[in-house]
Amino acid sequence: MNEELADWKPELLGVDGTVLPVVTAPATVLSTPGAEVDPTDPAIVRLAADLVATMRVAPGCVGLAAPQVGVGVQVFALDVTQHPKTATTHGTFVLCNARVVEASRWRPGREGCMSVPDLTGDVKRAGRVVVEAVLPGTGAEVRLVTDAFEARALQHEIDHCAGKLFLDRVAGAHAVYQRKVYL
Repeated sequence: MNEELADWKPELLGVDGTVLPVVTAPATVLSTPGAEVDPTDPAIVRLAADLVATMRVAPGCVGLAAPQVGVGVQVFALDVTQHPKTATTHGTFVLCNARVVEASRWRPGREGCMSVPDLTGDVKRAGRVVVEAVLPGTGAEVRLVTDAFEARALQHEIDHCAGKLFLDRVAGAHAVYQRKVYL
């Protein structure tokens, strides 16, 4: 299953993405579980390209989910290759209907989000995950095994697709901080 992800590139979508505005909390779409999608639907293929384009123009952005651009579906783009905390990376990819099927090595870490621009928070996440999903365009099923920062980013984006923000995962107000650095 993983071979499809290794061969996947945003250019395979066959459409140019458009940069979309990012919505911020408390927008309702951010707290509403997204619908599953048909990854071969042309509208979903275009959305996948739009997510990649929007992610690429935002400094420091490593992931972007459809609800963050106002679309209540289970699609997100991810690319942690340039992040200093990255150990394992699968490059730039978009997943549809993603589910964590295994999770282990839980530990806290600081997270931020484009949809919550003024805050960061300490969130306990799995340091190793197995995710099953489908690729936009082809509908190929993939099983992604990853760890460290990429695992954290995947869980963060899957949460967006489920209507959750990192603020829903912090232990309490003591684990939320004003963002100090704007990239």
